[in-house]
Amino acid sequence: MVSSAENLAPLKDELANGREALARAFLESTLSPTRYLAHHAHLVDETLRRLLETHPLPRGAALLAVGGYGRGELYPHSDIDVLILLAQTADAEDEARVHTLVAALWDVGLQVGASVRTIEQSLALADEDITVATTLLESRLVAGSRTLHRTFRERYRAWLDPRAFYEAKRQEQEQRHARMLGSPFALEPNCKEHPGGLRDLQLLIWIARALGYRGGWAALATKGLLTAAEAQALSHCQSFLVRVRIHLHLLARRAEDRLLFDHQEKLAQCLGIPGREGRRPAEVFMRRYYLTAKQVLQVNAILMATFAEALFPERQRLPFPINERFQQRGDRLDVVSEDVFLRHPEALLEVFLLLAQRSELTDLTARTLRLLWAHRELIDEAYHLEPRHQALFLDLLKQRRGIVHGLRRMNQFGILSRYLPPWRRIICQMQYDLYHAYTVDTHTLMVVRNLRCFTMGEHAHEYPAMNALMFEFGQPWLLYLAALFHDIGKGRGGDHCLIGAQEAERFCREHRLAAPEAELVVWLVRHHLDMSRTAQKEDISDPEVVARFATLVGDERRLIALYLLTHADIRGTSPKVWTPWKERLLQDLFETTRRHLRQRRQGLAHDPLTARLEDARRLLRFYGLRPEAETPFWRTLDTAYFLRHSAEEIAWHTRILYGRFQQEEPVVRARLLPDAGSIQLMVYTRDAPELLLRLIAGLAQLGLDVWEAKIHTTHAGHALDSFVLQAPDDLPARELLPLLEYELPRRLMQQGPPPEPDLGARRLPRLVRHFPFPPQIHLRPDERGQHYVLSVTAVDQPGLLYKIVRTLARHGIAIDMARIDTLGERAEDTFLIRGGILEAPERRNALVAELARAIDLPSN
Repeated sequence: MVSSAENLAPLKDELANGREALARAFLESTLSPTRYLAHHAHLVDETLRRLLETHPLPRGAALLAVGGYGRGELYPHSDIDVLILLAQTADAEDEARVHTLVAALWDVGLQVGASVRTIEQSLALADEDITVATTLLESRLVAGSRTLHRTFRERYRAWLDPRAFYEAKRQEQEQRHARMLGSPFALEPNCKEHPGGLRDLQLLIWIARALGYRGGWAALATKGLLTAAEAQALSHCQSFLVRVRIHLHLLARRAEDRLLFDHQEKLAQCLGIPGREGRRPAEVFMRRYYLTAKQVLQVNAILMATFAEALFPERQRLPFPINERFQQRGDRLDVVSEDVFLRHPEALLEVFLLLAQRSELTDLTARTLRLLWAHRELIDEAYHLEPRHQALFLDLLKQRRGIVHGLRRMNQFGILSRYLPPWRRIICQMQYDLYHAYTVDTHTLMVVRNLRCFTMGEHAHEYPAMNALMFEFGQPWLLYLAALFHDIGKGRGGDHCLIGAQEAERFCREHRLAAPEAELVVWLVRHHLDMSRTAQKEDISDPEVVARFATLVGDERRLIALYLLTHADIRGTSPKVWTPWKERLLQDLFETTRRHLRQRRQGLAHDPLTARLEDARRLLRFYGLRPEAETPFWRTLDTAYFLRHSAEEIAWHTRILYGRFQQEEPVVRARLLPDAGSIQLMVYTRDAPELLLRLIAGLAQLGLDVWEAKIHTTHAGHALDSFVLQAPDDLPARELLPLLEYELPRRLMQQGPPPEPDLGARRLPRLVRHFPFPPQIHLRPDERGQHYVLSVTAVDQPGLLYKIVRTLARHGIAIDMARIDTLGERAEDTFLIRGGILEAPERRNALVAELARAIDLPSN
């Protein structure tokens, strides 16, 4: 009775050929997306029925299609979810038949997700799991007992509680959106699961079916749940998203729902979307995707509110008047009449202010949402010049709660872009920079969200220092305003900081902000990158660097504001970009600058070297070193060493070396930096021409990333080098300490040229392979004219630092300091270097060209 896998080969071939024919017809545009899904489901139906001829179901059982397959929508590589519904609890013979059938399903080439249950077992599981309840909602008989399936449908309908189902699906959607930060505007969104994706459309259909409504969007419009325009919009959105997902599966040759950079350009070609206005086809395609997702979210919010009002009429109590424009219905804000926005255009902003002011209001009624979207065009070019409108917008930024939610809703329903015309330019604007993970508008709102978190007591345990500084600053709304404008100049060409500052200045002037407030906002927008640049690209242990930065900020209030904005900005770019090391650099710059400003304000002489030595001595006394024990060792060091290292680092080095600084054997010590989650390494050994290259090669071979290097040579000819290292993600940093202290001295004592590290074991990041990003290298004298500053911006890659150090070593160039900064998939490294060849312009140019060749990646 049971056929072998070989006997299933003809059926397997027929299925594969049928799928290829469907894909070909779809790609040739002779088959619409909807018909493709239906035909694919029908093809699988027929395959299953033929398979059951040789691999029968248990007695009296039914084979049901569930989930998307149950809807009759089957994507190219989606799993085929089936329920083998049993008439009674399975016995040994039934279990054997099921096992044989499921094995045959896989043998024939079907990726099946099979469940085997009775009706009672199915309903019991649905009680516990809303996902199971949802898949059963869409069950469809493929083969087997019609009577059993009919009984199951009747039992399921009697079991289903539409109110409980709605609440469970609403919570599920909220949790899914929260996991993805409530935004569809990631640079590689999931077209199924991200907000505004297919799942949000499916959820609406599921709830409609639970309420007893059948048919598509037009049918819901006929029932009065949607307007005709909303139904048409959802139909267009669904058609686009379905087409995208089918193409994505076919391109990836697997069940891939993420719009990865690998596929975006190809998807644009498949959809016939050309480049436009200097933008690549992929950028035009992604903008269309984001606008589609945005529209899905808009109508999803309206229809979910409509469902709630239909399901919970008791919540729609008699309206409670708030003012002449608005009333409260249950826990939702409602307009008093359909023409409120026409008669009172200021209500288009007031609605968001009331939501923020009244904690008992959780959302807007469905009709208010519809009217808000329908009347957004009342906000014309003169709207934001009205004092009443200006006061409402600024009042929203000054509220104690609801600010981020309000701004997101304003952005979602097109209010923000109409009130702030420059905002229109950054809506759905991608950032192909290997740095930002979100569109410009989404990133901006995330920065506002981060600043809001700094004001909230419930987040004080996460950001204690930021929370205290925000309280000290006292006017967080000015920071929110600066955040709204900080990237608003992107995409226009030129310096976006300058463009944003001009837009912020215009806003402040039109809204009649007090001069000190306006000056601060404009200054923050103009200089919002300067603190990050200084901390990550300059030697912040150098008093002159700190003094220049202190002169730039001018006073403590500006310093605090810039620190808070910088912290929030970096955190809002990408989960990969913010690191404990960046946090430490920013904190060090903030604290040293604040100390400098206070001393300057008090008229005190600022002698950082003397203060640093005294602090180091106090630490040494604390650790038990007798007075003057450090002096012999310190005499071998010059001023540059003491200026470049903190008091704590000086004390650490001294404790290890004060009695050993004349020995010839290498001294290597490593310790954890608890505040930065990284490793600090000290290497003391006799200096040699290729010493640094040997060290970098050894660290690369061990899989360690270098974040900072401080290179120093003592008067006695010893190298005293300090590194901050990041361990691989799969290896605890603590376990590397003894390995470093054993392995590096052994490598340093080896004779001959340093061995090349094996970089092949470390894979190139995926995104790097799809971004044409040539290296950018700049070489300039430093402020004192004693060194050259080498800036390298390149795609992050295994062995990048080793390649740079090796090239410099070939030309006899010494590195005194290296600051390594990884921004997502992009590296921005800064080196303080010196060497005779740097004095000749033509040799500097040749060096830059050689470095570019050394670190450039081959094109795909």
